[in-house]
Amino acid sequence: MKTTITQYARLTLGIGALGALMTVGTLASAQGPSRSDIRFMKEAAQGGLAEVRLGELATRRGASERVRNFGQHMIDDHSKANDNLRSLAIRKHVALPSGIGAKNRAVLARLERLHGAAFDAAYIRDMRQDHQEDISAFRKEANSGRDEAVRRFAADTLPTLRGHYNMVIDIASHMRERRMRMGRM
Repeated sequence: MKTTITQYARLTLGIGALGALMTVGTLASAQGPSRSDIRFMKEAAQGGLAEVRLGELATRRGASERVRNFGQHMIDDHSKANDNLRSLAIRKHVALPSGIGAKNRAVLARLERLHGAAFDAAYIRDMRQDHQEDISAFRKEANSGRDEAVRRFAADTLPTLRGHYNMVIDIASHMRERRMRMGRM
């Protein structure tokens, strides 16, 4: 088969265009995380700090041993995740917030006013909703984040968040059963 100059020119242009696209893609990932990656990192940082603070509150205020133990899990696991995120942010030159944010401050203030079984119920209810939201956000970042390292952080953290959610469901179920038994007595 004879290759004409026109076919050769098209092939050369096609290869050149592919190379340019690959270079643009490489430059985009070399430039660092996208705005959505950075937003995810900042929200994850605030949420992680809040989980630690709320976990500390749960270890002091929780009426049940299960709630106090869960609070300690939050401290341990989210402190580790926060450290990993902080290291990632330093490598990516992203400034993370040092506080928990207004929404989390409101939750903390509300829970600080509660004691005993009322605290346990409100804390577990908040942790259930919070972990549902976290799982969704981390799954989205793991699947569609632009920066590979940020995607990997999200994917690596997901199993821990799912474990926390399962723990919350178990604690909530135990609390329901206990209320039902006490109501029958």
